[in-house]
Amino acid sequence: MKVYNTLTRTKEEFVPIEQGKVSMYVCGPTVYNYIHIGNARPMIVFDTVRRYFEYKGYDVNYVSNFTDVDDKIIKKAIEEGVDSTEISERYIAAVKEDMKNLNVKEATTHPKATEEIDGMIEMIQTLIDKGYAYEKNGTVYYRTRAFKDYGKLSKKNIDELEAGHRDEAHQLKVSGEDEKEDSLDFVLWKPKKDGEPFWESPWSDGRPGWHIECSVMSKKYLGASIDIHAGGEDLIFPHHENEIAQSEACNGVEFAKYWLHNGFLNIDNKKMSKSEGNFFTVREIGEKYPYEVLRFFMLSGAHYRMPLNFSRDLMESAKAGLERIQTAVSALSYALENAKDGDITADEASIIDELKELTNKFEASMEDDFNTADAVSAVFEMVKITNSKLSSDNTKKALEEAKRIIVTLCDVLGIQAEKAEELLDADIEALIEERQQARKDRNFARADEIRDELLGKGIVLEDTREGVRWKRA
Repeated sequence: MKVYNTLTRTKEEFVPIEQGKVSMYVCGPTVYNYIHIGNARPMIVFDTVRRYFEYKGYDVNYVSNFTDVDDKIIKKAIEEGVDSTEISERYIAAVKEDMKNLNVKEATTHPKATEEIDGMIEMIQTLIDKGYAYEKNGTVYYRTRAFKDYGKLSKKNIDELEAGHRDEAHQLKVSGEDEKEDSLDFVLWKPKKDGEPFWESPWSDGRPGWHIECSVMSKKYLGASIDIHAGGEDLIFPHHENEIAQSEACNGVEFAKYWLHNGFLNIDNKKMSKSEGNFFTVREIGEKYPYEVLRFFMLSGAHYRMPLNFSRDLMESAKAGLERIQTAVSALSYALENAKDGDITADEASIIDELKELTNKFEASMEDDFNTADAVSAVFEMVKITNSKLSSDNTKKALEEAKRIIVTLCDVLGIQAEKAEELLDADIEALIEERQQARKDRNFARADEIRDELLGKGIVLEDTREGVRWKRA
């Protein structure tokens, strides 16, 4: 299996640290709002990487964190006049709901930054003791130049970085706001401001910097050296670069063997941004398309390292493609109801062999740096064969084997090849009635649960003055 390693800028043979096991850390979201479709791409991509490793028999320890203390969370809490924990817990629950709808498997561990503060204080102290960090007026900084390999992931030269920071650093020093020894040094711990959450530390009552969080959580749940560290390409610098500096300086061993990064998601060939009016949350797209279509689009549209363009036309194409697969599997299920018993015939064995050859093609695509777009093409070829060569005239054994092959490979992609049963109108109305009653009883948790359940099945609710309207996405 070949994986493209950002660290070496080459495809390398994947060799795990421990045979038969894969340790994998994927940077999770900062939980201050609903996740957007750009956030969803790494979730879907690296969930699929995990699924493929499991399909190949590996025991995967998959860790993905929640950053639940951050300036954006604090700002949102102040705006709403609530505690920052209320904001983070609300959006952690929302992220988990979105992940479930996107068929992203629960991580082995989902650590929260706020529950790992003791480990962060310990690592920061070790870095100070080793001369890699220093304290100034309650703030602890990492001494970037002390780490000789700084820049090895992003391929940034430290002297060029210094030139870029010089004017900014000069301005801060003139105003007396900068206490750093070097403008490139970054924060490990910062003192609290009024109204902010804080923890006690040897340096000040305050909170950790962002970068230290992942170094600590990765080490605690996976060990000092891990197989794969992954995330969006926007994290390469400075976040992942700083993680390497912290972890390797503290632990004295290589932090991660392989670094995997997905490309950006563009909207109609433009960068997604609120100011452009082309910013979409996963939930907003889920009101227009079934969530499984969004997942299928992410995997079939382009190789994960390449930029991916999102547009209505491309989503419609993904919807049609997924329906082709699901319709073929439904046809096999229908044929099975009337198929005859008996052993597989020679002709049928030849068809199954064709499907097995395409299974090899699927696996070869996935083994070439997880090329899901080509893997999906192999599934489409299978669909073409089953549509043209299998029917209720065939034996149950042949039909069952053909169906098993397609369903298994779709499951590797996290795609449900068997269509979920559509809710009947009467069932939808009954759930809406139950939701209305839950709201009257002030059981808002149950009301939200029903809304999410319906949304997950492609039913969009709209509360109006005349009552609740619904439509199929």
